[in-house]
Amino acid sequence: MSNDIGPTFRSKSNGQERPISLGSAVPAGLGRTLPPGYIHLGVAKEIAPTLHEFGIDPAPVIREAGLDPGLFDDDANIIPHAALGRLLTLSVARTRCPHFGLLAGRHATILSLGLVGRLIQHSETVGDAVQSLVSNLSIENRGAVPSLTISDGMALLTFSIYLLEAESADQISDGSLAVAVNALRALCGADWNPAEVLLPRTAPADQEPYRRHFRAPVRFNQESATLVFPARDLDRRVDGADPMMREVLEERVRQMKIAQGREFSDDIRRLLRTRLTSTRCSAEAIAETLAMHRRTLSRRLKDSGIGYRAIANEIRFEIARQLLQDTEVPLGQIAAALGYSEASAFTRAFRRWSGRTPKAWRADGRLAPIAQSVNVLSSRVKHGASGSLQ
Repeated sequence: MSNDIGPTFRSKSNGQERPISLGSAVPAGLGRTLPPGYIHLGVAKEIAPTLHEFGIDPAPVIREAGLDPGLFDDDANIIPHAALGRLLTLSVARTRCPHFGLLAGRHATILSLGLVGRLIQHSETVGDAVQSLVSNLSIENRGAVPSLTISDGMALLTFSIYLLEAESADQISDGSLAVAVNALRALCGADWNPAEVLLPRTAPADQEPYRRHFRAPVRFNQESATLVFPARDLDRRVDGADPMMREVLEERVRQMKIAQGREFSDDIRRLLRTRLTSTRCSAEAIAETLAMHRRTLSRRLKDSGIGYRAIANEIRFEIARQLLQDTEVPLGQIAAALGYSEASAFTRAFRRWSGRTPKAWRADGRLAPIAQSVNVLSSRVKHGASGSLQ
């Protein structure tokens, strides 16, 4: 596909004007549109060389995950997010390395983020760069969603997975934060470190690889995958940023969003995944956030073939499943994070969704096929099983 789309801009270099077209700013292959549930290979391309480091031929592992090894020759190729999860599950099993996702992520660079990575390289400030990541990552990854919050002088950059079929959420979270740190060091300098790192996974026996990469305290068994750093770092200016190049890249991102289109139910899933554990998320509140009437929200979701309550249940189940499977967070804390006033209400809802209590899921559900539970939930929510807060 051609990358020469849109106008040609002019930028000054050494006192002379030079034309910049979208084609010269964007390497061939970048900017392919993504359907919901897919990602550009990007960071995941590092899985193959990481397997090589363990002396393992990646091709058979990639095939077992249902993918063509040839896809990994170009990080602009797209794959299902679910396949990424399967590949990471297989990679952990083959290498017997519980932090495989961290190793793959630490090899990635800011350019592994594709078109968005190039855009944030040319942002005026680190804050602009992070906002560009939050606003635009969906053109590179439609299986996870970042968010930024500021609290008590600290910035919290969080990555959340919002797909029911996601395997190895802990590995994906590890890799996401690993490459996010690499990107921030590219913007702030190699000596930049976060204040702390939060990970939604049990503490591994060997924590040294995490301390070595993040160079900061790492807290496991958390509710989210979050980098915490001083909010003042957002005011840092990005060295080498080219305003004209930024304008060109912003135009390409805008075109990509138009070409990609919007699936309203997917937008709601992304929004709920970033807010469900931290704020009020009734249908009325979400409609207000989107500057629309509650009835308009319901009508647009109905046109997508699903209701708000069903989507909210999907996201609640996904969050609960990830925390039960990957962490030792107490049930009462999970219930509170999902907005339930009592653990018993959460237990009843979880039993309706999965057919088991949260305690039973945690005890033996980690070994059960994920697809079985996903099918159970899909069937139940489509038939109106709720147990959620409205």
